[in-house]
Amino acid sequence: MEQRKHDHIALAISSRIDALHRDTRFTYEPLLGSHTSGDTEPFTFLGKRLRVPMWVSSMTGGTKLARTINTNLAKACSEFGMGMGLGSCRILLEHPACFDDFNMRDVIGNDLPLYANIGIVQLEEMLSAGSQDRLAELVVKLRADGLIIHVNPLQEWLQTEGDVLRHPPIESIEAFMSLTNLKVIVKEVGQGMGPESLKRLMCLPLEAIEFAAFGGTNFAQVELARGNPEKQELFGPLALLGHTAGEMLDTVNALEQAGEPLLCRQLIISGGIRSFLDGYYFISKSSLTSVFGQASGFLRHATGEYPELQRYVADQVSGLKLARAFLKVRT
Repeated sequence: MEQRKHDHIALAISSRIDALHRDTRFTYEPLLGSHTSGDTEPFTFLGKRLRVPMWVSSMTGGTKLARTINTNLAKACSEFGMGMGLGSCRILLEHPACFDDFNMRDVIGNDLPLYANIGIVQLEEMLSAGSQDRLAELVVKLRADGLIIHVNPLQEWLQTEGDVLRHPPIESIEAFMSLTNLKVIVKEVGQGMGPESLKRLMCLPLEAIEFAAFGGTNFAQVELARGNPEKQELFGPLALLGHTAGEMLDTVNALEQAGEPLLCRQLIISGGIRSFLDGYYFISKSSLTSVFGQASGFLRHATGEYPELQRYVADQVSGLKLARAFLKVRT
């Protein structure tokens, strides 16, 4: 106790916080909860039971570290009760020898959502060639619950090795939906989506939409950083385009309140979610069943030994529990 009181005296002055930095999204209700309340009740999302409203967003494709990263992430999902989206599985279509880098069903278990992932350009090419059934075969082989389609026109355009989209992505998604019984999620890769794109997607019988909004990992910026200085200067403003998670959620809520015939009723709110506080705020404001996703936050802790990631996730879950106990979202 003496040491604790000494620390308080030594740190009191340096621990003052300017009122301008106050988080005004919440009211703090210290009388209404306890340290033993705030647990998340298990709930159904994507047809399976999650224990926490958190999602491991797709992040790694064909790299040497993929197996380590995916295994650590799948372990965390299993331990804490989260869902997981694999990174781009394109490499499995071209190099089946990489299968074990993505083969995570036995690690995550059968009771939690696990989704494969393919890019919109690859989907367009497969539809054109009539080979889209290969995606169903991939999902079955991975024992995944369905398929994530990532839509990334800016990234492809800025990428030196990028592919050419020949049709609007919504047309390819609609065509694929008419040809498959797979459960499908659609996501962006860091720019988010505007109101008209969101509305078109919400009217499709998708399992969920993942925002991948502006404010998180931005793959347009990633591709620019890989380019030469002239390209960075000329096209740099493109990386600043997009829609935040808050803007996208406002669009979805407005569509719901307007009575639009929305067939998609689940959201993965990602992009700029830096902590449990951001996640708690957005899922509390959502009018649809929602979880919050992170990519870079998990990735930073998933490249080494599992206990590092385990501690990170445990802290996020603990913080979420505290937020649920003592914080109310301002309306």
